[in-house]
Amino acid sequence: MEFPENLLYTVEHEWVDWTPGTQDPLTCGITEFAADALGDIVFVQLPEVGTKVVSNAVCGELESTKSVSDLYSPVSGEVLEVNQAVVDDPAIVNNDPYGAGWLFRVRVESAENLLTSAKYAELTKTD
Repeated sequence: MEFPENLLYTVEHEWVDWTPGTQDPLTCGITEFAADALGDIVFVQLPEVGTKVVSNAVCGELESTKSVSDLYSPVSGEVLEVNQAVVDDPAIVNNDPYGAGWLFRVRVESAENLLTSAKYAELTKTD
C-alpha cells in the first residue's frame, strides 16, 4: 500500500498536501487504505465552496457498495474548490486517491494531530 511521503495524514484516513513550500490552497483527499477499505465508491458528498471546515470534524460523506462513511477534514480553514470530477464519477477516488481522486482544496487556518507517512504506515499496519 502506498503512503506518499510528501503528504500528511489523519487517523481518520484523510491526507493533505502540506509539504515545505506548498502554498494555499492545500489539496485534501482520502488515503489508498481508506479507498480499499470502502470498496467501490458510488457517491461523494463534499463540503461546498466557502464552507469553513474544522480539523478532524466531519465535512462530507463517502458511500460505497459496502457502507457509508464520514469524510473528515484534515485541517481547519475555508474550502476554495471541490473536485467536481469525483462527484460526477466517484470511482476516480478508488483508482487514483492521491492524484485525480483528490476531494477538495482549502485555505488553511490551522491543523492538529497530522501524521507523517511513516506514522500513518504504523497506524494502518496489519499482521
